[in-house]
Amino acid sequence: MVKKDEARDVILDSVADGVFTVDRKWRITSFNRAAEKITGVPREQAVGQQCCDVFRASICESHCALKQALETGQPVVNKAVFIVDPSGRRIPISVSAAQLKDKNNRVIGGVETFRDLSVVEELRRAVEKRHTYQDIVSKNKAMQEIFDIMPSIAESDATVLIQGKSGTGKELVARALHDLSPRRKAPMVTVNCGAVPDTLLESELFGYKTGAFTDARREKPGRFALAEAGTLFLDEIADVSPAMQVRLLRVLQDGVYEPLGATESVTANLRIIAASNRRLDALVKKGSFREDLFYRLNVVQIALPPLKDRREDIPLLVDHFIRRFNFRKNKSIEGYSPDVLAVLMHYDYPGNVRELENIVEHAFVLCRGVIIELPCLPPDFLAGAGRAPRKPLTTVDDFERKLIEETLINHQWNRTRAAAELGMHATTLWRKLKKLGISPPS
Repeated sequence: MVKKDEARDVILDSVADGVFTVDRKWRITSFNRAAEKITGVPREQAVGQQCCDVFRASICESHCALKQALETGQPVVNKAVFIVDPSGRRIPISVSAAQLKDKNNRVIGGVETFRDLSVVEELRRAVEKRHTYQDIVSKNKAMQEIFDIMPSIAESDATVLIQGKSGTGKELVARALHDLSPRRKAPMVTVNCGAVPDTLLESELFGYKTGAFTDARREKPGRFALAEAGTLFLDEIADVSPAMQVRLLRVLQDGVYEPLGATESVTANLRIIAASNRRLDALVKKGSFREDLFYRLNVVQIALPPLKDRREDIPLLVDHFIRRFNFRKNKSIEGYSPDVLAVLMHYDYPGNVRELENIVEHAFVLCRGVIIELPCLPPDFLAGAGRAPRKPLTTVDDFERKLIEETLINHQWNRTRAAAELGMHATTLWRKLKKLGISPPS
């Protein structure tokens, strides 16, 4: 006859998730085979030890799931954390915990289950790799079309006009074009035309000679000279005065300019990329922007969509910002709650990607755990976002289904090519299609 403890161990060893139990003194009393595999700690070493000495998780010291379950009596479900194995490798896991009771309903300890999320993290990295171009993150169709033509634009020396609302990433696009161009070894110089008073913009752009005006005691090179052989990025070009528009037109037409106080023209060997958060063609119709300058700037136009028109990018961008701020602020935030993602997806972002980045940074300041919760978000944002969110992707299956469907669509439902891009065998993909209930459109 099989003993009771042996039967329990056989059952636990057949479970794919890691499972361990502790007594009231936090000593491990059982440790299944999956727990051994995920943690890298043999059962013989784990049983009898304090769980914090074996199960080294990012929440052990301050937000222990078992402690929370034992103190409140409420189970903890699918808490995203990470553990450190004996070799020092960080392993992302999902943790659930609950009280362990005897037949008389007395609490005798706790039980914790955990699932290895390394495969999910690999899928996330694969998604980001597919949807990242230089430092620009997007899976939006319009943005992907821009990514496709950017190498060809970068190779040419044509003037580029980037149009889009504030915060959509115009400078990132300009930087990508420069970094991909034959001029990448020379500097890229940026001028925010709206931030410099018009009386100073001319000397800022073209420079001046000694004695050009009262305070010109020594020669100063302008931004055109500093960007020699490289790229000059003129941001908010719509804000320049009519007089400055004439000066810029001459540079674009003839390729020469004159520093203030100079008697000879200087040849400009650079590429000009301009950007505007207002439509220049509309300003031309109003008579506030020169038509001939507009056509000189608008040789190649890139129109960036606002974030509200590319909501599918919000989870990608939030993950991107979390990794960036973890590095900058030396924190270990693992992600965000489903409620947070739901509210983020519901908002219209008048400040676009820059506003989303500020929201995530605000959450980093207030977040004391490893998961960003709703109270960490700015109050003004929560008030503006409302509480009628769309349903987010909250499970591993949801995430995997979305990734597989997108890949199949990109390959016109060719399973062989889709499996190759996903890095799996075609048979594995077929099994996942059955499991997730994915079928091609009729």
